[in-house]
Order: sequence, then structure tokens, then C-alpha cells
Amino acid sequence: MPTYTVTAPQGRLSAAHKGDIAAAITRVHHTVTGAPGYFAQVIFTDVAPGNYFVGGKPLVGDQVHVHGHIRAGRTVEDKDRLITGLAQAVADAAGAPRREVWVYLSEIVPRQMVEFGQVLPEPGQEAAWSAAMPAEEGERLERIGA
Repeated sequence: MPTYTVTAPQGRLSAAHKGDIAAAITRVHHTVTGAPGYFAQVIFTDVAPGNYFVGGKPLVGDQVHVHGHIRAGRTVEDKDRLITGLAQAVADAAGAPRREVWVYLSEIVPRQMVEFGQVLPEPGQEAAWSAAMPAEEGERLERIGA
């Protein structure tokens, strides 16, 4: 499952911004990869003043940083669509200029991750993975993604 960590200066993102950003990241990830919406996790980190530096100097600006950990195995074209889609969607949701949104993607081999008690599937195998879950867990996950 992808885990996206969104880092911004403390107070930059309101609760509404965070909700909009989480929804946008989930939507873009689902649209590009086809993975169910419940796969996407979004975690926010607010950085106190004096703890965010760029070029060795305290951050001056409106920067929002997104670091996504995604399963390896996607095509170059899909990764390009994902990273550019995320940058635009987060900028729109945060009310920030796109130049202030930085997005990094890191890939992890699926067999090196366990979530929901299961080793994660290869890209494209999500439906079979979900179907193999106990019915109660599968229903719970479907409700999350609805």
C-alpha cells in the first residue's frame, strides 16, 4: 500500500486542507494505478518553526513536501503520471503554487511489506489479494475505500 507523508510548516495546512489533500492523493493514486482507494495512506507532519531548512537556511515560503512510498513494479509512464498528478492535485488542494509542492516517490518491493496482516501483492494483483482475505476484513476495507 502506498504511504504518503505530507510535510509542511506548522499552521500551513488547515484541517480542511489536510482532508482535501488526503482525498486528492487517494484519487490520483487510484486513477493512475487502479489500486483500491483503501490502499492509500496519508500521514501529515507539521514542522515547528526553526525545524525546516532548505539550502542550509530556515525555510522561507509555503512549501509542501510529499514523500510517497509505493510498491515497485509500476511502469515509467505510470510513475510519471503519478508524480505529476500528485504535484498538481496537492497544489490545488493546499491552495499553493505548484512550484511550492515537492513530490518524491520511493519504491519498495511488495514482498517486503505487510499490511492488514498480509504480504502485499504485486501491482495488478490487488483484486486477488483482496479476495483472499477473510470476508470480515475484506468488507471492512471496502467500507474504508467507499
